[in-house]
Order: sequence, then C-alpha cells, then structure tokens
Amino acid sequence: MAIVIKFKHLGFSRAKYHEVIKQLENAGQGNPVGRFYHVCYGSDNEVDILDVWDNMEDFNAFGKTLIPILAAMDVQLGEPDIQEIFGVIIG
Repeated sequence: MAIVIKFKHLGFSRAKYHEVIKQLENAGQGNPVGRFYHVCYGSDNEVDILDVWDNMEDFNAFGKTLIPILAAMDVQLGEPDIQEIFGVIIG
C-alpha cells in the first residue's frame, strides 16, 4: 500500500537539507528503492519534507541510513505524519 509521509523537524535548515542530500547520495541512497516522490519546502531556517513511498518497509530500510545522518547534524527529529494513499490524480 502506498503511503505519504510528512516530516517537520526542528533545526532543519536549507543548508542542512542540501548537506543531507549530499551524504545520502554518497551513501548510495540518493534515490532509494520504493520512494516515488520527494518534496522539500519551507523557509531558509525551517524546511519540511513530503515523501510518497511504495510501502512502509522500504521507508524503514531507508531510515537506517537517513536517521543517523540527521542526528549527526543536530536535526531534532519530529514524529512523521504517515497516511495511506487512497487516490492520485496526475496531470
């Protein structure tokens, strides 16, 4: 079942976001298995993330790489809002 996950973390700036993306790419996780779509938005000092994933298992596998990177950058992890997707319109 496809899911949408929204993250709001404290201390997650645009600069830290770009560094996290760089580290994920270096770890071979720039385009992880199961992630369909990724969006980052917000102000320079506080960004939010919205991801669409094929399933929770793929997201959890990606988290094994992502969470330590965020923690090392002093990003205060917020609880993700995870919802099942029941409709998609493209176009």
